[in-house]
Amino acid sequence: METTIEDKFVPDESLVGLESGLLDVARNLEPYEGMLFESDEAAKTFYDAYARGIGFFTRIVSSRKSECDGSIISRRLACNKEGYNLSSQKTGRVRIRKRESKREGCMAMILVKREKPGKWVVTKFVKEHNHPLVVSSGKDRPSPDDKDRRIRELSSKLYQTNQRLAACREQLRTIMEHIEEHAQYLSRTVEGIVSSVKEVESEDQELSHPS
Repeated sequence: METTIEDKFVPDESLVGLESGLLDVARNLEPYEGMLFESDEAAKTFYDAYARGIGFFTRIVSSRKSECDGSIISRRLACNKEGYNLSSQKTGRVRIRKRESKREGCMAMILVKREKPGKWVVTKFVKEHNHPLVVSSGKDRPSPDDKDRRIRELSSKLYQTNQRLAACREQLRTIMEHIEEHAQYLSRTVEGIVSSVKEVESEDQELSHPS
């Protein structure tokens, strides 16, 4: 059972969970047949990163579901210029304008299939595009200077946090000492009161029963 999904783009937000190092690898590593992923989402995220690196966007073209349980067993991810759209259609004499088509019949794609739970494999990869690619200017990527500045900022915040934590620990230690001293004072006071009460009771007994 194969379901065609129209106009579903893989967004850049799918990369939010990737660390910067892994993202660089995904952008620079080309897909190949036999490549393994832990899930279809991981394959989609990788292909989107690869696409951004060389200058195109992706979309999910079709998905195939298992006839047994309805779970997805394969997905075809392609360039967003895959296929064709009609820019207009006619209904009688009325011409209805549609949005401008961005499809150019591009064949670039990857097909991933689930071999077994936790293993998805690339079974087909088409690299060539029939249109120019637009590589990002790099403004969305932090420069080495930006990374260094961010590291320094985070290091400074970490140092300040550690300083505040140390101050809080010292205050807590001082409070605990005061509590302990106060507890000892109260204990001595209670012992003194109990001793005084016993002395008074003893004197009362002596007065009540003179020898």
